[in-house]
Amino acid sequence: MKLRPHHLLCIGFFEGKGYSPAFVQHMTRIIAYLEQTAPPVTLTCACDVICQACPHCRDGICETAEKVLRYDKAVLSCCGLQEGDTLPYPLLREHVAAEILAKHRLSGVCGDCSWFSVCRQYKK
Repeated sequence: MKLRPHHLLCIGFFEGKGYSPAFVQHMTRIIAYLEQTAPPVTLTCACDVICQACPHCRDGICETAEKVLRYDKAVLSCCGLQEGDTLPYPLLREHVAAEILAKHRLSGVCGDCSWFSVCRQYKK
């Protein structure tokens, strides 16, 4: 499964809010799959499985590509990872928690995201 690096953060803070009911349902299914099967995840800085249901993804291209690419690169940098790395989902989740959340780097990674107000409320 391919995931954008910053989606590892989005998944951790997801609470059933989204762009549309279809997006929420899609995201809920993806998270359940990741948590139940712990698949290998390949990091990509392009549209991924989550983006498929996003209204900002048009024909496989993100309308906010510059901004989300910045988030992806920040996650990769903070975590010492590279695009194309493949690791088990639980290991990636733990790594992101240790290198970004535990070190209070979230606002520096994606503080200008429209969903940041949701994420900053939670101490997961």
